[in-house]
Amino acid sequence: MHKTILAAFLLGTTATAQPMGDAQKAAMLDAAVSSAEQMAWLKDFTAGPNHVDAPHNRQNADTIARMFRDWGWQVKMAEYQVLYPTPISTALELVGPVAKKLGGQEPGIAEDATSQNLAGALPPYVAYQGDGDVTAPVVYVNYGLPADYEALARRGISVKGKIVIARYGGGWRGLKPKLAQEQGAIGCLIYSDPQQDGYGSADTYPNGGGRPPTGVQRGSVVDMTTYPGDPLTPGIGATKDAKRLTRETAATVLKIPTLPISYADATEILSRLKGAPVPQEWRGALPFHYRFGGSDDVKVHLAVKSDWSLKTVRNVIAMLPGSSKADEWVVRGNHYDGWVFGAADPLSGEVAMLSEAKGLGALWKAGWRPKRSIVYASWDGEEPGLLGSTEWVEHNLAELRQKAVIYINSDGNGRGYLGVDGSQQFTSLVSKVAGEVKDPQTGVPVIDRWRAAMRAGAFEGRRIDPDTLAAAEKGGDLPLDPLGSGSDYTAFIHHAGIPSLNVGFGGEGESAGSYHSIFDSYDHFVRWDDPGLAYGAALSKVTGRLVLNIADADVLPVRYGPLAGAARGYLTEIRSLIDNRRREDMRRAGLTADMYKLASDPRDPIAPPVAKASTPMIELAALDNAIAQLEAAAKAFDGAIAANGATLTEAQKAALNAKLKGIDQALLSPSGLPFRPWFRNVLYAPGRFTGYGAKTLPGLREAVEERRFDDANREAGIAAKAFNDYADRLNAAVGAMR
Repeated sequence: MHKTILAAFLLGTTATAQPMGDAQKAAMLDAAVSSAEQMAWLKDFTAGPNHVDAPHNRQNADTIARMFRDWGWQVKMAEYQVLYPTPISTALELVGPVAKKLGGQEPGIAEDATSQNLAGALPPYVAYQGDGDVTAPVVYVNYGLPADYEALARRGISVKGKIVIARYGGGWRGLKPKLAQEQGAIGCLIYSDPQQDGYGSADTYPNGGGRPPTGVQRGSVVDMTTYPGDPLTPGIGATKDAKRLTRETAATVLKIPTLPISYADATEILSRLKGAPVPQEWRGALPFHYRFGGSDDVKVHLAVKSDWSLKTVRNVIAMLPGSSKADEWVVRGNHYDGWVFGAADPLSGEVAMLSEAKGLGALWKAGWRPKRSIVYASWDGEEPGLLGSTEWVEHNLAELRQKAVIYINSDGNGRGYLGVDGSQQFTSLVSKVAGEVKDPQTGVPVIDRWRAAMRAGAFEGRRIDPDTLAAAEKGGDLPLDPLGSGSDYTAFIHHAGIPSLNVGFGGEGESAGSYHSIFDSYDHFVRWDDPGLAYGAALSKVTGRLVLNIADADVLPVRYGPLAGAARGYLTEIRSLIDNRRREDMRRAGLTADMYKLASDPRDPIAPPVAKASTPMIELAALDNAIAQLEAAAKAFDGAIAANGATLTEAQKAALNAKLKGIDQALLSPSGLPFRPWFRNVLYAPGRFTGYGAKTLPGLREAVEERRFDDANREAGIAAKAFNDYADRLNAAVGAMR
């Protein structure tokens, strides 16, 4: 029988809780945060390869567990057995017009000591591709996304029976081989164009943080927009006795062999391609004219063979039990596994989280007891597909929905500006905390740098959300952007309905060029990303304060106006999308083949856009009314808590917390989103064709974008019911304050 999470810990303490003020707690937290200590931890954690099941990764898990115990936390390992393929062999060679071996392990560089320590490191690969051995001509497909295949089709170019080569960017990595196999391709290569993260963005490593010519971006291509986690156990924890699918029946495992390659190797292929030149927007920064290819004179041999066995992921779960509200949990997490050494991604975030844990442990030893229980999680297996966090959430879903009041995530950290995305009811709290922590470079509160970046960026022509700019200009709370996917908050917010935040600094470091390569090392990070880990300390202070504020609040520190306002804004965007689509449909109807024949270069003829179903009227009145109800309820709640929050009785506080607990589960669609029922949040989700990027009101928005108009009307109704239910819960919370 499955124990509850709380029951798995050895509870009970004879210490008497000591009252502490907010300033005293913050000061004790800050006193425990040391950049020098974080640097020492980071150097130790990155001393060897840290992929799932690697000896050094297991060693790190044991070290992290010991550190938590030393600081007074109660610690358990949560282990799961997951399908995680590792390469047995990979091969890539140009077979025509010349023979040349490509691919293989990246060479280290003398200036980076860690990059020389590759014993036990896996070669460049992507997880959950489909094994195979193929030889075929090559077609360049730009980012390999739906619009790119439409452009190819208009030129009469097919990838059927070919190997495609796509550049990173534009959307989730896994979409590139997924769409390629749907188009009939038999293999896929993905490379990092220097325009994105090489010399187009920074001097190349070691002279700067940009990706060197031999650098390769590893990653996962599991179909994570269908569901994350173990491909064989969707919706349930991957315990030893779990019922499993076969690899052949797992929907998220791809079918065609795929490899990531460096832009040095991509040059050997792309520079030889024939055919028409690609459009201007398809061209990267390599020193030749990009062409589509597809002819038989440029062929590539691609082969991948993997070990498809089950591997064990080990989550380190630590708890400080609460006192008066022990059955309400503040959950905080960061993963510790990497593709190779993982200094920036994720261990810069992990060491920051450990500083918080040390500070909270010092408070605990001094006699402080949080009102709510605090759960800290160091996740394993994030990189291959959010394995550790997803399996833990699925395994403990009922208890988490009952008890978790928030999940706070970080991943890699960098240098520059604070960035916080997530559940908008915590907007005011985030801005409050951001006003209490000083920016390491300027000495001003980090929210002041955040606001300044928005205002200066808008003046310099950057696209800044109008609401964010207005808030920055007024000195108000800065809006939070919605969460898509790509890190461990995914299962919490999109499947379990638990409010979530993702926190980190960035914008001024140069970690993009080391991303998922052997150069994501200690040496690279302390030179080009966060020298001295000053921003690691800042992250600890921000997230530590978020945890303290929520854990010790008599009533959850939430305001719902920003959430309701976001919902209204998302609907306004969709109305504009529908109007723009109708105008586009009218223009498309007037385009003829003869018109395009006259307009095209005869050497590169382009057919007219593909005919598409016209956009009809979509019934949005019920959704409009539901959002109006949500806006009214949010205004009533925020007004009531402002007027009465300080004078509520203990009984009223208890009743109010009970009404708020689990409220975000009202946003879960009973049937889930179309094509991917694992994702259930009607307010936001990762896009089907963006992956990392969020889609807001996703069921409705994607149905409009993909011209599934029956789905659009249905999804609008589902969202309307969710918002009405949410408004009813808020109105009940207002009643608890009377």
